[in-house]
Amino acid sequence: MPPAQDGLFAAEPFAGFGPSRFRPTDEVPIGHRVRGRSQAKLGRDMKTHAPKLPGVYGMLDARGKLIYVGKAKSLRARLLSYFRTNSRDPKAGRILDHTRTLLWEETNDEFAALLRELELIRRHRPRFNVLGQPGPRRYVYLCLGKTPAPYAYLSRDPTGKEVARYGPLVGRDRATDAVRRLNDWFKLRDCPSTVRLAFADQPELFDGDRSAKCLRYDIANCHGPCGGLCTRKEYTASVRAAKAFLDGRDRSLLTELTRRMTAAAAELRFEQATAVRDRLQLLSWLDDRLRFLRTARQGGSFVYPLTGPAGRTLWYLIHGGEVWAALREPACPTTRCAAVEAIEQAFAAPGGVAVTDHTVDSVLLVTAWFKKYAAEKARLLTKAAALAFTPATLAATG
Repeated sequence: MPPAQDGLFAAEPFAGFGPSRFRPTDEVPIGHRVRGRSQAKLGRDMKTHAPKLPGVYGMLDARGKLIYVGKAKSLRARLLSYFRTNSRDPKAGRILDHTRTLLWEETNDEFAALLRELELIRRHRPRFNVLGQPGPRRYVYLCLGKTPAPYAYLSRDPTGKEVARYGPLVGRDRATDAVRRLNDWFKLRDCPSTVRLAFADQPELFDGDRSAKCLRYDIANCHGPCGGLCTRKEYTASVRAAKAFLDGRDRSLLTELTRRMTAAAAELRFEQATAVRDRLQLLSWLDDRLRFLRTARQGGSFVYPLTGPAGRTLWYLIHGGEVWAALREPACPTTRCAAVEAIEQAFAAPGGVAVTDHTVDSVLLVTAWFKKYAAEKARLLTKAAALAFTPATLAATG
């Protein structure tokens, strides 16, 4: 599993990036740091020492605190971009204004740089790295629950007592709108816990007031359990239908919304078509996100051999959507034995479990990489193929 998170702030003084899961355990990274009170001096020293190789870099302020971490396909090219005042991003200029020390660490390849950057952001939480900040507050879960009439709602910390839980989802505002649309479509209540709920087939529970407590019943967006206006069976059927959609077993509501939008547009009812389109976009986003989360951990176990610019090949052990370790491609009986042990250990961990707020960033990173570089999938090794790997050097020495 990913390492435990450090405290809210990085330790002082900054002692370096620290260990990594994404390079061979016995490897000492090549790095460098330059200091300067002026941007001109920082720029001159960086040009002298920064290599044209992939890696990660960090920036320290006057107090020696790490304020930003980045990754680069070419460290020299990326760092040079910070000093181009006419073309750099405004944020890059603000970061450099606070920087008194530049440091960097070479990686074998661009993939390793991406992994290392995420690892460092999670560990040190630099204040300028707004995107990529870890922690449960970045994410919310969509829950179905709260008896006696379950409905869809968002929670940062689900209790485990829900009918079902989905996520994690990023973007609370968008998720809130999607949940509202979901409750409307399936006519689930969204009233507070202080509202008394009952059903039409439980007359002994009523106090005589059978009116709905809000307009959602009147506009056909709720079954009205607040007024005993539906039976338990009717309401439960809607909860099951909502769960079927969230589980990916029944996506007919998207088909129906598409049909309604197309029909409204064909009849020149453009305002209605726009309203249906907005609902469709939100629920399609939710469906896409949940479908990804259902399948992200089911990609199996494989080894990704990747050769860097320096000609060295590393094996990335990917299991359940995450990179668990990196090691050198076996070149002799000794390194082959070490590789076999590492593969067995990594792939013995539980796979196919749900993505959580602690693992979603790394799973997204791996998924995005193979989406961008789809041809790389042809180079992947199954566990069996990796365990049977026998390079020419093994034949010569074995």
